[in-house]
Order: sequence, then structure tokens, then C-alpha cells
Amino acid sequence: QVQLVESGGGLVQPGGSLRLSCAASGSIFSIYAMGWYRQAPGKQRELVARITGGGNTNYADSVKGRFAISRDNAKNTMYLQMNSLKPEDPAVYYCNLVKVVGGMFWGQGTQVTVSS
Repeated sequence: QVQLVESGGGLVQPGGSLRLSCAASGSIFSIYAMGWYRQAPGKQRELVARITGGGNTNYADSVKGRFAISRDNAKNTMYLQMNSLKPEDPAVYYCNLVKVVGGMFWGQGTQVTVSS
């Protein structure tokens, strides 16, 4: 099993920044990819950013140039640096981990609110 714990969400003004963290524990080997997803009220969960086991990254068009995903293998932690936050960014942000064999796992989510 894999446990994922997000942190770092909160309230920020438009144009501000937040850094989300996702601490992974358990059977964290043979990872295909890790990613951040978000879900706003009344909307489907969507991919925000993803980083593969080989370090390749991809981003949703809506966050390109503003968000950056990274990973610290020594700390078993993934990050999402969010800059220039916009009113359309608020959502619950979820950490996701996909193993080569053995399934997909989700964190409990962390709320991001953008408001002046």
C-alpha cells in the first residue's frame, strides 16, 4: 500500500504563490508517475501536472508557465510550486501516484483558495 499526504494549501490573494507538498510512504517503488490533480466544485477532477519516474513533466495548458512540479526522491516528497495564482485556480488539489504494477493511489486533498 501507498500513503500520500498533501500539505501547503491555504488562502492566497490573486497573483500570489503557494507550494504544495505530497509526502509518500509505504510501498513507494516501481513508480510510473506522480501527479497533481484538482477538482473545483461542480467540475470533474483534472490533471494539473505530472512527473514520470524518469523525471519527464507535463502540465495542463492552464497552468503552463505558472506552476512547476518537482520531486525530492531522498525525502519521498513531490511538490507543486504555484505562482501567479488566478481566480480560476481554487480547488481541492490531490496528489496521485501510479505504480508500474500495483495500482493508483490518491491523497486526501488540500484546499487552495484564491481571493482578495
